[in-house]
Amino acid sequence: MTRTQANLILLAVALIWGLAFVAQAEGMAGVGPLTFTGIRFLLGALIVLPLAWREWQQRSTHHIAAQVRDVFSVGGLGVLLMLGATLQQIGITGTTVTSAGFLTALYVPLVPLLAWLFLRTRPHWSVWPTSLGCLGGSWLLSGAQGPAPSAGDLWVIASSLFWALHVLFVGRIADRTSAPFLVACGQFMVCGMGSLLWGTLSETITLAGIRHAMLPIVYTGLVSVAIGFTAQVIGQRYAQASDAAIILSAETVFAALFGYLLMGDRLQAGGIAGCALILACIIIVQIAPLRLARQRTR
Repeated sequence: MTRTQANLILLAVALIWGLAFVAQAEGMAGVGPLTFTGIRFLLGALIVLPLAWREWQQRSTHHIAAQVRDVFSVGGLGVLLMLGATLQQIGITGTTVTSAGFLTALYVPLVPLLAWLFLRTRPHWSVWPTSLGCLGGSWLLSGAQGPAPSAGDLWVIASSLFWALHVLFVGRIADRTSAPFLVACGQFMVCGMGSLLWGTLSETITLAGIRHAMLPIVYTGLVSVAIGFTAQVIGQRYAQASDAAIILSAETVFAALFGYLLMGDRLQAGGIAGCALILACIIIVQIAPLRLARQRTR
């Protein structure tokens, strides 16, 4: 695969994830946030299951046994995924698609900060100003609808913490196990079953409601979860890291575009400035360390 082809795949992933915010908002007309999250992630797990089974057979052929530590690690990833997806889904019911897209992206500067806190990995200097910039951008964006952030904005901001923790640990666990599809399928199953169980205890689930939300569920489960995450892995094998950072950050732009075209989202000047500031900080915090590393290797 050429670099251009890989970049086009990553652009498609960003588009898929941007449109998923619209589908997530539309799906709330028929089911609750927990039910929606549970069904879509179980659907995603079902799609990835054949690849995970093939990976399991290959490991068995080479006599690679599953470690108890790895099982618990994948379960932990599933819990983080469930909390991030559920809080985001709850937040989408109380804010716009545009705001949800940009506020979710706050996980980007959070990842190096959490790596410093939990893994003692010293962050690049760009983390500090970009983190402050993202806070300022989120204030402008959430404050664009009134004097204070909406409850939906706060739920989405809270979800970004769990997205950041998930991003921080998923790569390490996938590298340690050398089984990316087993890790993906396992975490999707834990997330889906946990969310659905929680939903049966706190939400009213009806077949009519599920049928009403079926199209958004199928899109987010099949396209966003199964195809999107898998295509990201494939694309990033052949794309330059700097390319991937910028292209995947376009998820927020696509969310704003689809929110404008399909949901009628409109932002005032302060909201537009907040979106621009968050997007600029996302790109800087990913590109600056890469540029420094490239200069050191010359």
